[in-house]
Amino acid sequence: MAVHEQSHRHTGFRLPSLRRTRSAPAPEAASATTTAVRAYALASLRLLTGFVFLWAFLDKTFGFGYATPSGKGWIDGGSPTRGFLGSVAAGPLQSTFHAWAGDTWADWLFMLGLLGIGLALLTGVALRLAAVAGTVMMALMWLAEWPPARHLADGSPSMSTNPFADYHVVYALVLVALAAAGAGATWGLARIWERLPFVSRNPWLR
Repeated sequence: MAVHEQSHRHTGFRLPSLRRTRSAPAPEAASATTTAVRAYALASLRLLTGFVFLWAFLDKTFGFGYATPSGKGWIDGGSPTRGFLGSVAAGPLQSTFHAWAGDTWADWLFMLGLLGIGLALLTGVALRLAAVAGTVMMALMWLAEWPPARHLADGSPSMSTNPFADYHVVYALVLVALAAAGAGATWGLARIWERLPFVSRNPWLR
């Protein structure tokens, strides 16, 4: 006689599974998240770079004792360009920079450049102008330090760490990238600035 085993179903109480089914985020949500992260990253870079320029202006103006000794600030009668340009010891424009060192026009142009670029970056307005002005400033400072030189005019080592890609080049590229990406809208006043009539009529002011 054959014995058939009957299967028994257990319909009693069961604990829920601890594993959750994770659904992949929608492409639109992932794209929005990536865009937001990119905007915040660029805004952070813009603010930090703006503080670099603004701090240089404030330290050279008031002599906080960092790069500019106390009592040697612009407000105390010191020259923001005499020390730097007067100590240029390499490069094809050495004599030109020496002639500019300490001139009133050079001091004012340099300081207004630092202030304008710093405020533009911190507020997020006129980033295109800031990029142009900052690139010109960084190019002149690169020429003054002349990283390609291995030795100074007196024959001593220049201590240059890279013949081309020094921090002046990096700052210039950062300024251009921020302007090209329109990085003034996040944590900035770019949207309000661009709605102004004279700005909307002159896109180069954005």
